[in-house]
Amino acid sequence: MSEIYSTFKSGIDLSPRSRAFWRAAQAGVWLIGAFILTCLLFFPSLGLLLFWNILIPVAPALFVLAVGVWRNVCPLATTNLLPRHFEFSKRKKLTPTQLGKLNLIAVAALFTLVPLRHAVFNNNGPATGILIISMAVIGTIMGFFYEWKSAWCSGLCPIHPVEKLYGGNTIGSLPNAHCVECQNCVVPCPDSTPNIHPISSKKTLYHQLSGLMIVGGLPGFIWGWFHVPDETTISSLNSFLSVYKLPLLGFVATSIVYIIISMMISTKYEQKLISVFAASGVSCYYWFRIPSLIGFGKFPADGLLINLSNSLPEWIVPVLNILTTAFFFYFLVIRKQNNKSWVVRPPFATKEKQQVVA
Repeated sequence: MSEIYSTFKSGIDLSPRSRAFWRAAQAGVWLIGAFILTCLLFFPSLGLLLFWNILIPVAPALFVLAVGVWRNVCPLATTNLLPRHFEFSKRKKLTPTQLGKLNLIAVAALFTLVPLRHAVFNNNGPATGILIISMAVIGTIMGFFYEWKSAWCSGLCPIHPVEKLYGGNTIGSLPNAHCVECQNCVVPCPDSTPNIHPISSKKTLYHQLSGLMIVGGLPGFIWGWFHVPDETTISSLNSFLSVYKLPLLGFVATSIVYIIISMMISTKYEQKLISVFAASGVSCYYWFRIPSLIGFGKFPADGLLINLSNSLPEWIVPVLNILTTAFFFYFLVIRKQNNKSWVVRPPFATKEKQQVVA
């Protein structure tokens, strides 16, 4: 605990050159995001390819290896934090209960929106674009009222629970390219807490439930999602609801397994168990996603980037599956926890002693 506290206590301010580099990176990624959004709205085929078959497949691996990169340059975060950077924010602080509720809503939103990819978003560029715009507007409004990343990036964003699950043993810490000073707006801070995971905070029932849902439920949810085809036309309520059946069944199954195991083991092995489920989730994702990208998917037309099924031997698929699974289990489970946070905490806003609540 003292080692973690010393990490929290120390703060590093960015040099002018480093800050300029990160501002340029944020602007560049924002422009790429704006280009993809424009394509989704006006050139749907290209936009869907860029967003769902290039950007999104890269994200889970990035969260595992260096989630701090994404936390620094995410286009939505750059947009959402404009009110704070330009001093328009009212800078309110969330209570633990409010933050717990936002975390729970974020997890629920993730499990609600992802199956809708099969029903709507995978084949509808404008709908995907409107979804992204809606999240940007909601996040920016929240940034107008609340301090730094607390309300959106560390609260309501549906991607944040996955960041916390996969980013538990990142390669190393990067500078914090957004927060100029630490206001202790979120405790524990997901960006600055070494080896953060979804159950790091158990302050409220909302925190506990959201942590349980994302850790226990995500592996099974991913498995179920990849066993549902994209629906080009939704003709009835039953066909609409069918995209939820297998993902939710998988969610329930692995949640039960997680609950049973967590009740049987000592609390000192809790983080290791979470790492196993994190590795299971990201391995399951790439087990199905990589083959579908190159034409070997369960549903050949779904999620296709380039069809190599006539160029590559079929044995390449199990080899890729074994290699990616072995890598993620090594990286998240076997590899020693390195006590690194996603980014380095910036200097505290005041010299008063900051109390860190685990």
